[in-house]
Amino acid sequence: MSLSKNEEIALMKELEAFDTPTVTNAIATYPGRDDCLGLYDPQEIDWYTDDRLRSLFPELGPRCGYAATAVYGMPDPAYNLLSFRDILEGIQEMEGPVILVLKENFNEKMKHRNALIGGNMMTAFSQLGVVGVIGDAPARDLEEMRPLGVACLFTGLAPGHGSMTIQGVNVPVTVSGMAVCPNEIIHMDVNGAVKFPRKYLKAILENVKSIQKGDTARQEDMKKMTDPAEIAAAMKNMYK
Repeated sequence: MSLSKNEEIALMKELEAFDTPTVTNAIATYPGRDDCLGLYDPQEIDWYTDDRLRSLFPELGPRCGYAATAVYGMPDPAYNLLSFRDILEGIQEMEGPVILVLKENFNEKMKHRNALIGGNMMTAFSQLGVVGVIGDAPARDLEEMRPLGVACLFTGLAPGHGSMTIQGVNVPVTVSGMAVCPNEIIHMDVNGAVKFPRKYLKAILENVKSIQKGDTARQEDMKKMTDPAEIAAAMKNMYK
């Protein structure tokens, strides 16, 4: 039975009580375990972000929302049909908390200099329900963005940007090792981000609760141990 939009939103909010690594464990990290759905081959599919991103506001904690996407690139005189309004309308179409994924197709020089998002753009996004933004180039206006409470994963910071154009809105993208389609669910925190199909939301939350309970108990037990054999036995289902 499919979930209503309100039910999905409630489950995503509940999932924000857990960190992103635990969510990845429930999705595909340990495909042979009962508490892992094994949705992807964990090494072959691009289902989570790599080490190129940094959290700008780690104190905000985890965020979970529907994926919306936008693609920016260098100015193209042959194509200028999309506007910032198209991105805003694409966000609004999700009808719930949104994590916006920005694919930035800049040339090699500007990839590290184009701080696409800053205080003005983030204010606009936050008004439409964006709870997190992921981009594979720098951001700027750190202190203007901070009070908005929007979680951010970017490659770093830069003070300016050059000209650019919008190449696509709500299209499939791959950003820092994570391939995302619009309307998938994204979970993100200081460790990075992971995506998964909406239909697995309830099952993933159940698995996450089970994994967290087991991890907490295991770690508390190991804090009382000093014998290598005993510690290895406690970890037998985790690592060889």
